[in-house]
Amino acid sequence: MYILIIEDNSDIVANLYGFLEPLGHMLDVAQSGTVGVQRAAGSDYDVIILDLELPGLDGIEVCRQLRKEKRLATPILMLTARDTVNDKLTGFKVGADDYLVKPFSLVELEARLTALVRRARNEIVEHILEFGELQLDTSRCEVKRAGRKLVLTPIGYRILEILMRKAPAVVTRETLLREIWGDDPPDSDALRTHIHALRTAIDRPFILPMLTTLPGNGYKLVDGNG
Repeated sequence: MYILIIEDNSDIVANLYGFLEPLGHMLDVAQSGTVGVQRAAGSDYDVIILDLELPGLDGIEVCRQLRKEKRLATPILMLTARDTVNDKLTGFKVGADDYLVKPFSLVELEARLTALVRRARNEIVEHILEFGELQLDTSRCEVKRAGRKLVLTPIGYRILEILMRKAPAVVTRETLLREIWGDDPPDSDALRTHIHALRTAIDRPFILPMLTTLPGNGYKLVDGNG
């Protein structure tokens, strides 16, 4: 997961980094509400951890701006020392998806974040992703289009999975590089080569193409049925 932490307590931030990074998650941090809104609106995070007590804009106002003004759908888990029902209802009312009271279990936090991301990606129990004629079974690592099984490279499979989770939205080149290679991306031609191979696998045997390149923006899937 690519996680934005909006939190001004350096001890809490250090604990989150110490626990979540070794699990393979990528983290970014903003230590004020104003910076948090800017970063959340400017990057493609999977989930946001939002503290309620922040300098500048508090967590309630940050959440309100992200939902109402920025139209951001990224899941938000709110952290707070307040545990009254009214406080929780206020958080949910402005658009928070979950609520965790300090002090909290890091294990529980990671589990809640994972659940929020799965829900946002519309994952179902059978782990089947579907878009148009494409079907991807994450439990078997199998891909089909119009019932025909496709053979993909491991990187091609990962690219398609990311595109299907976001479809029909555009996925930027930067997002693909980060999701697949993390902080150690390959040379500039590698992604283009993998995209070409993926397009050959999912589009060449069929009449209508599904993988589209938007120059300067990124890539997206379109419904092959029109």
